[in-house]
Amino acid sequence: MILPIVAYGAPVLRKVCEDISADYPNLNSIIENMWETMYNSNGVGLAGPQVNIPVRIFVMDSEQIFRDQDEDEKGIYPDDPGYKGVFINAHIVELDGDDWSYNEGCLSIPKIREDIMRPETVTLKYVDENFKEHIKTFNGLTARIILHEYDHIDGKLFIDHLKPLKKTLLKRKLDDISKGKIRVDYKMTFPK
Repeated sequence: MILPIVAYGAPVLRKVCEDISADYPNLNSIIENMWETMYNSNGVGLAGPQVNIPVRIFVMDSEQIFRDQDEDEKGIYPDDPGYKGVFINAHIVELDGDDWSYNEGCLSIPKIREDIMRPETVTLKYVDENFKEHIKTFNGLTARIILHEYDHIDGKLFIDHLKPLKKTLLKRKLDDISKGKIRVDYKMTFPK
């Protein structure tokens, strides 16, 4: 089932999410719905709070980025061919490498894209959909997507990484999003 994406301004997007146990209600359905919602919205990642589920869960698929590349773009990023997975109860173990800039967007903040600095590498401790524990290191675009989604489960948004002046310049657009004054080709819910 395709779930509505929660728009900027909703309190759930600012909530620090809590870990869950394997018996969390309807977990398999939630994961399935998150995949369907992410792909329907043309996203590469989706976190629980973005579909009004304030728990530490996100899905991401950087493989699709590399699948859609032209031949001359292949091999630019160290994480090619990407990674697809479910991350539950994720916690950062280590950030490493130089910060690098990349133009990010967010399904909860449609039609706004900005260059954001993030570290090259992240080591994450998490469990997958079968509650098997992993400690794994990711880099390149995969690390960036993970860090973007990780921000969501920590109550942060990509715009929080912008300088104050840049955020001020975006205020009207952000206000319009929170008021539902935006057209997108996927289902959204807006703050009351």
